[in-house]
Amino acid sequence: MNRIFASTLTRIAMITMSVGLCLSAQAAEPSAAMKPEPGAFKMGTQPWLGYGQWQVAEKKGIFKKNGLDKVEIVNFNEDKDVNAALASGKIDAASLSAHTAMGIAAAKIPVKIVMLLDESVAADALIVDGSIKSLADLKGKQIAFEEGTTSDILLHRALDSAGISWHDIVPVPMSAAAAGTALIAKRVSAAVTYEPYLGSAKQQNSTVHTLFSGADDPGIISDVFVVREDVLKERPGQVLALLKSWDEALKSYNDNTVEGRKIIADAVGAAPEELESGFNGVKFYSLEENKSLLTGTFANETFSHIQKSAQGAGLLNGPLKSSDLIDARFVEIVK
Repeated sequence: MNRIFASTLTRIAMITMSVGLCLSAQAAEPSAAMKPEPGAFKMGTQPWLGYGQWQVAEKKGIFKKNGLDKVEIVNFNEDKDVNAALASGKIDAASLSAHTAMGIAAAKIPVKIVMLLDESVAADALIVDGSIKSLADLKGKQIAFEEGTTSDILLHRALDSAGISWHDIVPVPMSAAAAGTALIAKRVSAAVTYEPYLGSAKQQNSTVHTLFSGADDPGIISDVFVVREDVLKERPGQVLALLKSWDEALKSYNDNTVEGRKIIADAVGAAPEELESGFNGVKFYSLEENKSLLTGTFANETFSHIQKSAQGAGLLNGPLKSSDLIDARFVEIVK
């Protein structure tokens, strides 16, 4: 993808489903004592710090510790590429934004969400100038945002939460990097963007403030780990070991955050200080949190909010049931 902090679903309809898309197999029942199957596991990812615990696990030898022969982390720059790799079976799993995972499922690519990875609490936000005091003040105003991204999702959710129609605003599509600049230059009254552009805009104009962020609807901007259904059936032990590895990496990160951020920043291609505001605005999910959230708040509330916003943004066709996409059996048995 072309930003550190977002993912896009613009061309998901172009994904070809040439291999295994008629698969209907169900995952084998996992058990806590299950050992990883031999062989490599290929995981798709993108340069977003929210996926960084995989990098920590690799760097710290946690995958090997949990019995995985080889975990190949395959980097992609755009969603369309990782989605096509999932569809063709070139990778076994991927870290994706939640709305992207929904789009893949809607496109009949056989995957399941097995874990929540992270959520943007303050790293993505709708910011406004001093003339805007509430969401209601956005009516008739120009709002800059990047189409087909998490910014699009967040803007739709903000408007929906205030009962404001899309037709009540003046959408101004542009890159997220340019959106903050447009607000500072007073070309628009509001902008949806993400770190580090949020912090930069506020530094340049003290009247700029956050009107709506991920914290206002926890999980609306979140990332998940999806695994192909054939892999869940044939290699459940590997999947279980991967989830354990994420959790151990997160514990290591929390115990030594400076080291963890350095590992993640190196993988993203930036200095830790450049990503500080981004790190501070993101919450990583542990497996213990997954046990209650994945089939709780996320499945029962957040899922529908994301789905409605994605449909409003034209990123998702047709309704989905959270129960059809979420497989929580793996997180539930990890101790």
